[in-house]
Amino acid sequence: MPLWGTGSSAASAAAEGSAAGGDGAARSSSGGAAVIRSLLPTRRRLRLDPPSKLFFPYEPGKQVRSAVKIKNISKSHVAFKFQTTAPKSCFMRPPGGILAPGESIIATVFKFVEHPENNEKPLDQKCKVKFKIVSLKVKGPMEYVPELFDEQKNQVAVEQILRVVFLDAERQTPQMDKLKRQLAEAEAALEARKKPPEDTGPRIVGEGLVIDEWKERRERYLARQQIEGVDSA
Repeated sequence: MPLWGTGSSAASAAAEGSAAGGDGAARSSSGGAAVIRSLLPTRRRLRLDPPSKLFFPYEPGKQVRSAVKIKNISKSHVAFKFQTTAPKSCFMRPPGGILAPGESIIATVFKFVEHPENNEKPLDQKCKVKFKIVSLKVKGPMEYVPELFDEQKNQVAVEQILRVVFLDAERQTPQMDKLKRQLAEAEAALEARKKPPEDTGPRIVGEGLVIDEWKERRERYLARQQIEGVDSA
């Protein structure tokens, strides 16, 4: 059974065309062309770092984190979405989003690590859980909703299927150092998004007093005029 069901409308169209008579031959031809196009390698819209693996510290019985940087390398806005074969024990933050051309984000992936079975060595156990990132070209900036991928299934592209790799949590390696940096960047970006936007409107002081620069200048001018009038008198 496949990891993810991805019914191909192009393949079904080709099958129906070949089974029908008369003008069915034309439909079969166009359907066959669609199948051929679907078999061609898809041009990547996103660049992932790491490109094909998710590194997790190996800590049995705990929820651990991994990270992946996602960058839009296309010339259009692109929606992305995470999928996993174990949605009950894994989740992603954010689970999806929309990136402008050249924009990037570091996504955090959470996973619960099971204890090893059959006396396996901890880091030698094979993890059956996999993650998939899919993408969809969208028309300019918009609010992300998962339903985008259901409405345009034939335009959805699989960017990458990510394999889980466990790292020794006590050992310092280049992969572990990079993971820690990416997780720190992801946390910093999350905190920045939580901060309220700066108020660029007029400043309020005390009991609703609005500071108006033009009003202040006018009051200072009138005060000088009064002083000059007194001096001249």
